[in-house]
Amino acid sequence: MLEKPAITSVEIHQLMQTRWSPRAFDPDKAIDQGDLTALLEAARWTPSCFNDQPWRFVVCAKATDALNWQQAFSILAEKNQQWAKNAPVLIVAAAMDNFAHNGKPNRHAQYDTGAACLSLSLQANALGLVVHQMGGFDAEKAKGLFMLPADCTPMSVLAVGYQADPSTLGDDFIRAELAVRSRKTLEQIAR
Repeated sequence: MLEKPAITSVEIHQLMQTRWSPRAFDPDKAIDQGDLTALLEAARWTPSCFNDQPWRFVVCAKATDALNWQQAFSILAEKNQQWAKNAPVLIVAAAMDNFAHNGKPNRHAQYDTGAACLSLSLQANALGLVVHQMGGFDAEKAKGLFMLPADCTPMSVLAVGYQADPSTLGDDFIRAELAVRSRKTLEQIAR
């Protein structure tokens, strides 16, 4: 497995330091149902405004539900399809637009859903899995195919699986896969 630990200015927990978003997935290695449940359980316990838990996940595992997986795959942008085709699980993450307790708009729903996706990603890392979140997908098509409620916003599709060798990717993706990870400096993001 290709390791690309973050080069940090101070020490951070290994779980966060080693989490990254590879594109090379092993197409022959399915995810154990117990591990998949653990990812969703980690997301379930994410904090949220008013404890509303506005995130919703449509889990599409190729090994157990090839039709749903193919539908999730069909909503991806063409460039994402080039590498996501090998991910054994695709998860559509959506945010409910309104609070459950009063029906009023929840301006924190998308923020909270992103946090739940991070919890899921960190749990995946702890289990030896990798996650690559994608914004390149057709949100309206996702709503129709998966019969999502009108008052939700599809936020991301997460490719989940076991990492493969970068050589399984096309040339453009290999370069990105092997590139050094970088981030803005602390001074650029915090004051």
